[in-house]
Amino acid sequence: MSNNFRPTTLERAYELARSGGCRTVGDIKTRLQQEGHERVQDRLYGGSLTSALRKLCVEHYVAPEGEEEAPAPADSDLEDEGEDGPVPA
Repeated sequence: MSNNFRPTTLERAYELARSGGCRTVGDIKTRLQQEGHERVQDRLYGGSLTSALRKLCVEHYVAPEGEEEAPAPADSDLEDEGEDGPVPA
């Protein structure tokens, strides 16, 4: 018997945060979109949720082999990296 269970977007976000593979909440959102979850921005909205996911990312992140573990980015960088940031000249 096959298991067709798929975690909800929120459940998967917490799994990813605890996995050690996502450094930021932005990384989690990217992974969820790549996995086919829909309306990720809507489902992962809110200060409390973002803060909880951010904390888990910081606690569990493991830098890929061969890379030095970068210092934790500022809070403003953790949610949505690359969005509405400065445009290089």
